[in-house]
Amino acid sequence: MSIYNAPAQDTAFVLDQLVEFDQLCQAMGLDEVNLELANVVVEEAGKLASEVLAPLNAVGDQNGARLDGDKVIETSGFSDAYQQYMENGWATLTAPEAFGGQALPNVVGTAVNELWHSANMAFALCPMLTQGSIEALIAHGSDELKDQYLSRLVSGEWTGTMNLTEPNAGSDLAAVSTKAVPNGDHYLISGQKIYITWGDHQMTPNIVHLVLARLPDAPAGVKGISLFIVPKFLLDENGEPAELNDAKCISLEHKLGIHGSPTCTMSFGDNGGAVGYLVGEENKGLAYMFTMMNHARQSVGLQGLSISERAYQQAVAYAKERTQGSRKDGSKIPIIEHPDVRRMLMAMRSGCESMRALALVAAAEIDRSHIEGDQSAAKARVELLTPIVKGWMTEMANELTSLNIQVHGGMGFIEEAGAAQHYRDARILAIYEGTNGIQALDLIGRKTLSDNGAALADLLDEMAAIEADLRACGLDKMANRFVASVARAREIREFILDRAAADRSLMGAVAFDFLMQMGYLTGAYLMAKEAIRAKALTGAGSAYSDEFLAAKIATVRFYAEHYLPRAEAHAQTIMTGLDAAFVLNDEQF
Repeated sequence: MSIYNAPAQDTAFVLDQLVEFDQLCQAMGLDEVNLELANVVVEEAGKLASEVLAPLNAVGDQNGARLDGDKVIETSGFSDAYQQYMENGWATLTAPEAFGGQALPNVVGTAVNELWHSANMAFALCPMLTQGSIEALIAHGSDELKDQYLSRLVSGEWTGTMNLTEPNAGSDLAAVSTKAVPNGDHYLISGQKIYITWGDHQMTPNIVHLVLARLPDAPAGVKGISLFIVPKFLLDENGEPAELNDAKCISLEHKLGIHGSPTCTMSFGDNGGAVGYLVGEENKGLAYMFTMMNHARQSVGLQGLSISERAYQQAVAYAKERTQGSRKDGSKIPIIEHPDVRRMLMAMRSGCESMRALALVAAAEIDRSHIEGDQSAAKARVELLTPIVKGWMTEMANELTSLNIQVHGGMGFIEEAGAAQHYRDARILAIYEGTNGIQALDLIGRKTLSDNGAALADLLDEMAAIEADLRACGLDKMANRFVASVARAREIREFILDRAAADRSLMGAVAFDFLMQMGYLTGAYLMAKEAIRAKALTGAGSAYSDEFLAAKIATVRFYAEHYLPRAEAHAQTIMTGLDAAFVLNDEQF
């Protein structure tokens, strides 16, 4: 079993130097919230993550959830861990005070959620899905539904699920066929949903399912989908769980990874119809789902960072312990001294730190977008960064968890070593919450073409503006490469805007390379800003040791040398590698 320690110092540095957390809190009117408090929250969360959740990670992988009749039985130890999580108030961290929350900024919740997912991603998926239910009800639920369900969801006493996908309706939700028939003050829901994360368990007295379904007279396609609350147990006159609803798990998927997270096939209405309650207005369910889409997609991107950080820590520990070869005095050489192993560890380290910077900066932009006044710039930045967070960071996770196996050598291929679990767990991230192909189309379409590239142009202008600071720090080599990459991104922006109207299929062909180019470039931008701040703080008696700052600068330099050139490679593909995708006809594949 690998040991996990929260990366509290790097998190504090990003919150302080990139997010500028104290200024953010002042703008949000949170007079009693500051960086010192945020650091304490992260440190305390790290204790639960390392001491309680992390030891259960391998247990969940080896002894996953199981179906016993109509009941899903969670991994042994998960229920006790969940009770600690709930009783210590972690579920309430960012929710509004009106519903029992602590109203801390979203970026603090993101920093803490990184730790939960690093320690035990299968477990952490349960509260992550509940967060989506909370957001949907706050934004669109009636006062009655809020009174009945929100405080219990916020406290963690009950958990929530999202029921979208059906056997014939995956990413294309226009094909949803689950039915909702009016019946007095409620609706009767019937149909089947698949891939429902934590669709059933015994950790809480009730589970609140959010279900997409169609009314009998609903329009065809996406304009005819409504959103419903379908509780596992119907509530009595006192608001307590009572009668079992007509909704149950009928099977569990046998998955590549995240075995501790039950992935359910849910059946609604086998015995006349599951009682459901309309959220908001009829036929607006899909639009309501999009109100929480940015947060949900950023959360999945965060999982990419989390599992990569866990893999990195495991790789470092193994590299320090494993010896290979001998010195002249006969002492054994730890493989961490081998140049190629150091290359892999630095690739993992710099990848994780760039992802942490992006995840927290993007999360803070969500906070800024909710500040009173004209926050159109922050909202545009959230829209632009979200597919990069989700898509690029989860692609990175596949690579970095694979490097962990490589550092372990042959032992990495053996399940008992534990490296394979992180690799298996990471693989779903590029698929769910919209495949990365969908993220790429979103970035090039709704986030670039729809505003004629305005939000992207603003970001690229900000990037270009740090050149002088990089050179003033003595980072001329990095500055040269970075400035060239920004100029190249501007060329790609113009290329996309010029060609899109005439050739829509071309946009689909280059979308993924565009996503990856922007991922590597945005990561480089944030890492460069970290290096500038680290240089300024060195020797200044700051809260950060000179040793930490020197390591930060070295890590940034490695990123610039190892990852930033990939942005140019993706740009080359966009400009010159377009035709090959369309040479073969369908039958030749």
